[in-house]
Amino acid sequence: MRLGVLISGRGSNLQALIEAGGGPGEIALVISNRPGAAGLAHAAAAGIPSVVVAEPDRGIFAGRAEVLLHEHRVELVCLAGFMRVLDTRFVEAWRDRMVNIHPSLLPAFRGLDPQRQALAAGVRFSGCTVHFVRPELDTGPIIAQAVVPVHPDDDEASLSARILAAEHRLYPLAVRLIAEGRTRIVDGRVEIDGWDVPELQVLNPSERPLAPLVSTPL
Repeated sequence: MRLGVLISGRGSNLQALIEAGGGPGEIALVISNRPGAAGLAHAAAAGIPSVVVAEPDRGIFAGRAEVLLHEHRVELVCLAGFMRVLDTRFVEAWRDRMVNIHPSLLPAFRGLDPQRQALAAGVRFSGCTVHFVRPELDTGPIIAQAVVPVHPDDDEASLSARILAAEHRLYPLAVRLIAEGRTRIVDGRVEIDGWDVPELQVLNPSERPLAPLVSTPL
């Protein structure tokens, strides 16, 4: 499956897809909406064609991106840290053929700063979600999720780093499932052939034997 990856910044998830090799599919094109995006260097180092479309108008950006994606025979669009809202017509044109990764367990904490939202809510677990893209922000059928614990001393940076490490494992897996034809959308939900559901249950805080209470005579 030929992939088109849209980036805006460092491109760490692009690099994860590159390092995964041909399993998730062949990256045919990288498009950045920012000329200085660090992720462009990842594409250059891997010999992947890249184009900058620094167009503030959503409709014009969509039109140019559409032409480029078709020229490179892209079959699946992967948003990898792409930090702008896409034109609705573009999203619908790629319906069920465009995926995104978001650093929260959707549908919780949509939009900007999801890690900060998670910490403010006091959740014990956070994580990331790969989903098919719909016009409404951070919605669409969920393909896969990864869970990470929230530590008592976490700040936004430390939680973000832990989630990002999970993203780098989850995104290539989700894209590979699509490329292998193992996913299908039924009644708004993603069904996956050969799906293994882990049995492990994790508690946060974890259960530990309580130390016996010892009374000290006065």
